Amino acid sequence: MNVTVCVKQIPDPALPGELDPADNTLKRDGKLILDESDMYGVEMALQLVDTAGEGEVSLVSMAPNGEVSGVRTALAMGAARAVLVSDPALAGSDALTTAKVLAAAAKRLGDADLIIAGTESSDGYTGTVPEQVAALLGLPSVTFAKEVTVVDGTLRVQRQTEEGYEEVECPLPAVVTVTAGVVEPRYPSFKGIMAAKSKPVDQLTLRDLGIDAASVGVAGRGQEIVAVDQAEERQAGEVVEDDGESFAKIVAYLEKLKLV
Repeated sequence: MNVTVCVKQIPDPALPGELDPADNTLKRDGKLILDESDMYGVEMALQLVDTAGEGEVSLVSMAPNGEVSGVRTALAMGAARAVLVSDPALAGSDALTTAKVLAAAAKRLGDADLIIAGTESSDGYTGTVPEQVAALLGLPSVTFAKEVTVVDGTLRVQRQTEEGYEEVECPLPAVVTVTAGVVEPRYPSFKGIMAAKSKPVDQLTLRDLGIDAASVGVAGRGQEIVAVDQAEERQAGEVVEDDGESFAKIVAYLEKLKLV
């Protein structure tokens, strides 16, 4: 069984983020790390391949400046190879452009039985890229998977909902997004880290994928961040002193908020 995982390399969330004043997009010119949400996808893929007894896990990613630090983390977990798309023209690309690039990179890797992604990235939160990839590739898409199994060429998913979960089945190949906690990601071992240094990472440009540079980046995006403002500061709560009638004040306050 061959599984492709879409992984995103993001600025370290432990450090203060910076916006590019030119277009209000997040600066990504430093070292990038593997998005924690994608570690669940990598682990899920590794477990599915182990269960199948054959196949491999491949990665596709898009990042500036040929950055591979995050990809190497996923390779150290056990993935076999990666395709990284890095091109200056991609700066400022929107979610749809990202999906087009990842779909083309996935095609470059060859037909996969399954494509896995996180539900959304930790620095973008659009939650749309995996479904767009599925549409571009003409594959069925199952979202918010809390449990994933493959039986006789059929994908079986427990899909998380607000009320519980749905049991969904679809034929392979398919695209599935997994939620945080679907599995417990393994820590890369020292052996895995050393092995990752020699695993192939095919670095491609837009020309390699046959994508017109004029259709991506700032020129090709269909959305624009027009302004970024500070969030409103949280207002201080109302203190009710117990004077023997405090319950009435609390009820009145809750009625004002239409909570009772």
